[in-house]
Amino acid sequence: MVLFRKLLGDVLRSERVQRGMTLREVSAEARVSLGYISEIERGQKEASSELLASLCSALDLPLSEVLREVSDAVAVEEAALRATPITVARAQAADVVASAA
Repeated sequence: MVLFRKLLGDVLRSERVQRGMTLREVSAEARVSLGYISEIERGQKEASSELLASLCSALDLPLSEVLREVSDAVAVEEAALRATPITVARAQAADVVASAA
């Protein structure tokens, strides 16, 4: 299952680190508790649209860019999930053919 909150947290953390900002700096700029931002980055909490806007503002990052990155990550995860059953089925079929030989 693809968890949007986990992928959103990954993107936010990556953008924060890329900008060389600490959680404390983002917390002060966004006026959101450090602990709550940490939970969002770890995918443990859902971010409201208002909170997400504050975080994006603190990171000087357009919301549309964050959502685009998350959308791309969701697409990759979904593709991986769709590919897995076929790969497993092929491997099982190969085992059956090999054991029959």
